[in-house]
Amino acid sequence: MSDGPGTTDWRLAVDIGGTFTDVVLLDAASGDVVVDKTLTTPSNPLDGVRTGVGQLLERAGVTPADVTAPIVHATTLITNALIEGKTGRAGLVTTQGFGDTLLIRDEHRYDMYDLQIEFPAPPIARDRTVEIAERTAATGDVVLAPTTEAMQAVADELRALNVESVGICLLNSYVDSTNERALAAFLESDLGVPVCISADVSPQIREYPRMVTTACNAATMPVIGPYLDELQKWLSNEGFGGSVLMMLSNGGVVAADDAARVPIRLVESGPAAGALAGKWFADRLGEDRLLCFDMGGTTAKACLIDGGEPELTNVFEVARAYRFKKGSGFPVSVPSIDLVEIGAGGGSLAWVDQFGLLKVGPESSGAEPGPASYGRGGTIPAVTDADVVLGLLDPAAFLGGDMPLDGGAASDAAARVGESLDLDAVSVAAGIHEIVNENMAAAARMHAVEQGVDLRGVSMIAFGGAGPVHACGVAELLESDRVIFPVNASVLSAFGTLVSPVRIDLARSMPRRLDALDAGERSALLDDLRNEGRRVLAAAGASADAVRFRYGIDCRYAGQGNEVTVWVGEGDDWPVTDAAVLDAFETEYKRIFGLAIPGVPVEIVTWRLAVSADAEQVAPEPVPTGAGADPMTSRPMVFGRGTDPIDAPVYRRSDLGGGATFDGPCVVEERETTAVIRPGWSVEVGADGSLVATLTNQNGAAS
Repeated sequence: MSDGPGTTDWRLAVDIGGTFTDVVLLDAASGDVVVDKTLTTPSNPLDGVRTGVGQLLERAGVTPADVTAPIVHATTLITNALIEGKTGRAGLVTTQGFGDTLLIRDEHRYDMYDLQIEFPAPPIARDRTVEIAERTAATGDVVLAPTTEAMQAVADELRALNVESVGICLLNSYVDSTNERALAAFLESDLGVPVCISADVSPQIREYPRMVTTACNAATMPVIGPYLDELQKWLSNEGFGGSVLMMLSNGGVVAADDAARVPIRLVESGPAAGALAGKWFADRLGEDRLLCFDMGGTTAKACLIDGGEPELTNVFEVARAYRFKKGSGFPVSVPSIDLVEIGAGGGSLAWVDQFGLLKVGPESSGAEPGPASYGRGGTIPAVTDADVVLGLLDPAAFLGGDMPLDGGAASDAAARVGESLDLDAVSVAAGIHEIVNENMAAAARMHAVEQGVDLRGVSMIAFGGAGPVHACGVAELLESDRVIFPVNASVLSAFGTLVSPVRIDLARSMPRRLDALDAGERSALLDDLRNEGRRVLAAAGASADAVRFRYGIDCRYAGQGNEVTVWVGEGDDWPVTDAAVLDAFETEYKRIFGLAIPGVPVEIVTWRLAVSADAEQVAPEPVPTGAGADPMTSRPMVFGRGTDPIDAPVYRRSDLGGGATFDGPCVVEERETTAVIRPGWSVEVGADGSLVATLTNQNGAAS
C-alpha cells in the first residue's frame, strides 16, 4: 500500500476468457482503476495477454517496473482444454486390475431411459493406461510394494507411448501414499516429464472421482505448465517486479508453481473471480443476498451470494456430454464456488432446429471468427449481432471505437436465418435476444432452486461484456426489481482477482466413527494439512501470522452411502468437542432432510481444511456528485419482439455524477460495455459510480 501522498501501488490482473482477454490495473493507494479488453488468441493465449497488457500500460502511462505487486491471473484454459479435448498426451498408471475404471465410471446412468447414452471420452485414453502390480489395503497397510523391475517396465511402456505427463492413481492411496510416491519419484527421474499422484491431487475415498480428477490434472499439466513458464519469462523480460498468482476455483489465489502442479484446481478460475467480485460488492452495498450475473462472449454464469458469501461445492462437473444433465461429465473432486454456467454469451450462435424453431447456443463463435459483425469471417448470427440489429449496441462505439462492428453483416446474418422462418432481420434479432434471456433466467432459477432459494425480489449485479446488455431483461423474468451495474462491469472478473484472498482448500479421507475417534490420528492428519496449507500460502506471499484455518467434515450416519459437509469452526487447533460435532451434523442434516435419526452413530468420512489469508482492502474513490444526466445522443432501439422502435437516449457513463437519476428506455455506454435500461426501469447513480436500476413500472417493462 501507499507510504505517503503521491505514491502509487499498482496491481495488475489478467482474465483470459473464451472471447476476450480482460486486463485491469489498480492503484491500491488511490483506488484508481484502468481497464482494457482485447480478443483472446486461442492458438497462443499469451499473444492476447501481451497485447492487452501493453495497451493497458500505455493508456495508464505506467511502466512494467511500476508494477511490483504480484500479478493475479484467472483463465479458462483448463476448462476449455477439457471441454474441447485439447489436452496434453498424458499417461495413467493404476493398480493391476483397475485399468478400466475411467471407462466403467461409477456405473451411474444420468438418463436411465436413453438407449444411446453418451459420456465424454476419458481424459486419458485406455491405450495410455498402464497397470502395475502393487497393493495397499483399505487399512493403509502396504500389502505389496512395486518392485524396481515393475516400475521400470511401466516407465518403458510410457516412454514408448510418448507421454508428456503422467498421473498415478493407485488403490487406497488416500490412506497411505507410500507406493504412489515411490512410483512417482521413479517415473520423474526416468521419464523427465511432469508426474502427479492422487494422494496430492484428491486424497479422498471413492475410486472413480479420485482417478478422473487425477487424470484430468495430468492431462492439463502440459497445457498450463508451458504457458505459465512463458508468461513468467515474458513478465521478467519486460521488467515487471511482481510474481504471478493464479485464481483457483474456490475463490482463492496461490503461487503459479502450485497451480502448475495441480491445474485441475483452476477449472472454474475465471467465474470464481467474478463471484468474489460480487461478494466484494455485496459487502460494500450491505446486500446479504445478491445474484451475480456474468455474461461474457462465450458463456453466462450465475452465482448466488447468500449470507454475504458464495456457496462452495466439493465436486464440480466439467465437460458434460449434455450441458444440463448432471452426471454426463467428469466429476472432479476440487472445491469450487457453486455456480451455474450456460452456453449463452455474446458469441452464442442462433440456428433453426428440425421443427422450425429458433434456438440459441450452446455453440459459440468464440474469438475466431467471432460474431458476423466482427468482420472476421463469421456468417451465422450471434447474440451480439442481434443486439446490434436491435440498436442496443452502437457498432461505431464498440470497445470505444477501437473495434468497430459491421452492422450490415449482422443484419444480413439475421436475415438469412429469417428466410426459413419467414421473418425479417429485426424479428429474428428480437427472437434471439428474448430466447437467450429466457435460457439464462431458467438456468439461474434452477441454480437457486437447488440451493432452496427463491430469486423473486433478490437484487442482481450484472457484469461481463454482455451482462449489462441483457441484465434488465433477465431480471424481469426472475421477478427481480433491482439491478446493479458496477463501474468497469465488463472486466469485473479480472478485478475480482485483486480483491480475492490467498486461499487453498485441502481434504483427506479418513473414515472414522465419531464415538470411536482417536484424537491422535485426527491431530496427525490435520497437522499434515495445516503444514501443506502454510507452505502454499507462504509461496503466495502470505505472512505466517495472517494465516487462518477453518475446519470441516464430510459425515453421515453409519451405513449411509453419501455424506453432508459441515463446517465446525476456526483456530490453530481442532476447535470443537465431539458433542459439538454431533450437534452441528444433526442441525445440518435436519436442514437438508427435515429430520435427524436418533440412536444411529455418526461416521466422519473426509476431513477438510480451508487455509486463507485476507486480501488487502481496496477502496476506490467516490465519483464526483452534481453532474447531470444529459444524454449525448439518441437512436432507434427495439426492446421487444413485435414492438416498434423507440428513439431512446444514449448516456455516456463518464458524464454521470453520483446522485444523478434518469428513466428508461435508454442505454448507458462506456468503452467496454453498454448498460441497457429497459422501459419501466429508473436509474440512480451511486456514490461509487454504480448504476442502480429499479423496476418502477411492470407494465412498461412488459411492453
